[in-house]
Amino acid sequence: MRDEDLRYAVRLREKGEREEARRLLVELASRHPGDAEVAYQTAWVHDSLGLEAEAVPYYEAALAGAGLDEEDRLGAYTGLGSTFRVLGRYEDALETFRRGLAEFPGDAGLRTFMAMALHNLGRSGEAVSTLLTVIADSDRAGRYERAIRYYADHLDETVQAGPDETA
Repeated sequence: MRDEDLRYAVRLREKGEREEARRLLVELASRHPGDAEVAYQTAWVHDSLGLEAEAVPYYEAALAGAGLDEEDRLGAYTGLGSTFRVLGRYEDALETFRRGLAEFPGDAGLRTFMAMALHNLGRSGEAVSTLLTVIADSDRAGRYERAIRYYADHLDETVQAGPDETA
């Protein structure tokens, strides 16, 4: 019954019937409080409705429990960190993204969201550096990969013009 109910609620969310999906998932989560997959889906539907504060405990339960596949576990870290950021809980967001990156090193999505949290914390240099590294690690950097990677660590570096050069 749990599996059927969960699949049905997810289908409702995917079809845009999020309020009904939320009602079913909250009920399902209360019947299965230790179920990480149910908690994750319940968090997701809350987020999709703009109910970020209500999503947090479900994301936390999902990450604390066992049973999430890798894709959903990554989604839970991304969702929780992003939710913390939207709520103005920037330090919590940063910590969540770092925990996620400990499990999923190099994930471009987590690093990109982490850059946003760094910016929100006034650490824009680190944010830009993080984004430059994401770009350098992608297949989009092309022939500029080496330069982008260099400036990720030397963002504020300048070269002084010589006496014969014009600025």
